[in-house]
Amino acid sequence: MLLVRHGQSTWNREHRIQGQLDPPLSEKGRRQAELLGRRLAGCRLAGFYSSDLKRAFETSQAIEAMTGFVAVAVPGLREIFLGEWEGLRTEEVAQRYPDAWVRWSEEPDWDLVPGGEGTEHFETRVAAALDAILERHAHGDVLVVTHGGVIQVALHRAAACPSRGLFPFKIQNASLSVLEKGDGRMIIGGVNDTCHLEPALVTGPGRG
Repeated sequence: MLLVRHGQSTWNREHRIQGQLDPPLSEKGRRQAELLGRRLAGCRLAGFYSSDLKRAFETSQAIEAMTGFVAVAVPGLREIFLGEWEGLRTEEVAQRYPDAWVRWSEEPDWDLVPGGEGTEHFETRVAAALDAILERHAHGDVLVVTHGGVIQVALHRAAACPSRGLFPFKIQNASLSVLEKGDGRMIIGGVNDTCHLEPALVTGPGRG
């Protein structure tokens, strides 16, 4: 399973929390997606799936242009819903929700986000979406274009630990991470590969 984080969105550029809100790719994000598509041009895919949020699906369309494969939109691959924090910059969250933000800063936890999806529902949703894809494709490479939080959950599952909101893995825009199936379990084959990007296009993790 090849896990791709979408290219930079206009809100990634503005350091604004996205969650399930739907900004498009920025100009830089479109270039990132194009270069990612060039890298994947020679791949033979057994399946190709994408979150249906605009920033992910626009990334998928750039890959489609290079590979000829067409992505299937899967709502279960959306980023976590971040409730009342969506659309805000981190400094605005700190001002409006000081207690929750202090607790988040000390130890991140999805359950601290007011009105948000929460850890259990998010991890269950992502697991169901990924497992359904794996069940359809017992063999071959499957490409999944999604979001940073979703990739964190997938990597945590392979490592057999809950994510809760912790971000121990750097997952940059248009990066490639790999899960491999072996001996009945998933192992992490690579994380945050950005070698296809020009140095100026390598961006920080951001949110979503």
